[in-house]
Amino acid sequence: MNIIVVGLSHKTASVDIREKVAFSPNSIEQPLKALLALEGIVEGVIVSTCNRVEIYATTRDIAGGIGRIRRFLADWHHLPFDLIEPHLYSYHGEAAIRHVFRVASSLDSMVVGEPQILGQIKTSYGYAAEYGTSGIILNRFLHKAFSVAKRVRTETRIASSAVSVSFAAVELARKIFDSLSDKTVLLIGAGEMCELAARHFLTNGAKGVLVTNRTFEKAQRLADEFAGQAIPFEELFDHLHKADIILTSTGAPHFIVTPKDLKAVIQRRRMKPMFMIDIAVPRDIDPAVNDLDAVYLYDMDDLQQVVAVNLEGRKQEAEKAEAIVAEEIIQFNKWIATLEVTPTIVALRTHLDELRQAEVARTLAGWKEAPPDAEKRLELLTTALINKILHQPTMALKKTGQGNRTDLYLDALRALFDLELGSTDRDDSLELEE
Repeated sequence: MNIIVVGLSHKTASVDIREKVAFSPNSIEQPLKALLALEGIVEGVIVSTCNRVEIYATTRDIAGGIGRIRRFLADWHHLPFDLIEPHLYSYHGEAAIRHVFRVASSLDSMVVGEPQILGQIKTSYGYAAEYGTSGIILNRFLHKAFSVAKRVRTETRIASSAVSVSFAAVELARKIFDSLSDKTVLLIGAGEMCELAARHFLTNGAKGVLVTNRTFEKAQRLADEFAGQAIPFEELFDHLHKADIILTSTGAPHFIVTPKDLKAVIQRRRMKPMFMIDIAVPRDIDPAVNDLDAVYLYDMDDLQQVVAVNLEGRKQEAEKAEAIVAEEIIQFNKWIATLEVTPTIVALRTHLDELRQAEVARTLAGWKEAPPDAEKRLELLTTALINKILHQPTMALKKTGQGNRTDLYLDALRALFDLELGSTDRDDSLELEE
């Protein structure tokens, strides 16, 4: 049995294409069952996020299975195959295992180290388990992917530093203030970046939010989202002393905050630090403000430098994570190989033992003057012969089970001896060390 992956992601397709092939979690049962209705597809999981749509499946027919799933993605969404075909990728065997381990560990994410993808894969697997489309192999495979992701987060610092401008602002603020729990954030402007940064500050413990904007209604609407207070723009400097953290992003063609404006504010605050983040282009705050005592001003270039340094750090941690993935692939491959080899060995032994018993019975039936212990001796002799005959093939199969020729040997053996394999619904004796 082979693991295959078919999908597209932010690396291969625009958001317009990704939207067209996305699956809704509210109606995932039907496509999951349609997936398993495809010829040769034994198990299946559908992962659909804003950045990727992927199908994980098992099949004995690698080429056929991949081809049918590629078509399925187009047919299910009533799309021309030519529209999505250039954006699709597919993997099988070790490449498929590596891909899913990397995806779960956020090594393939738009932002390396982001934590959301692991939860999204767990949710997708949960649906497959609920609707009975995952089985022995994908169950073990995805649980292994989850443990690999956990190990990556535990043994590396891949997610320990900010790699977005908005979160970099929070990281810088933590270097200035001992705690954010008693800090008030003021937004000057109601733009998307200001809003996102404010959400990060609140998530990380900031006390409250003030919002001002030239259009008061916009300020009021955003303040309501944060359970904060809206301030008329013309009253900005009457309230500026209340803010410990100021985020500004307006479309003003000139500075709206100057050193002269802040001198009185600083005195009113009794020199308590003010952290100012100017993410406007052109800038809203006069850079000379940085010369004032107790004022810490950062602009977009400063934040981008923080992000660049942190991204470089994540790249180094990602190298450690890749080594963990490579190690875990070896362990999982051993289990996959054992899953294939053991039933074949059992079937071969059963087949030969049936032949042995039949020949012993035929010999005894025609042996008129057989001694009393003839049956026992024949049983011992023939059993020993079967064991000796099977020893070398068994060792060879187990050895190749850890390489890349497993299917070649197993297929030949099954064909030569016309073997019928037993059920593989259970794998109690094939546990893989976690």
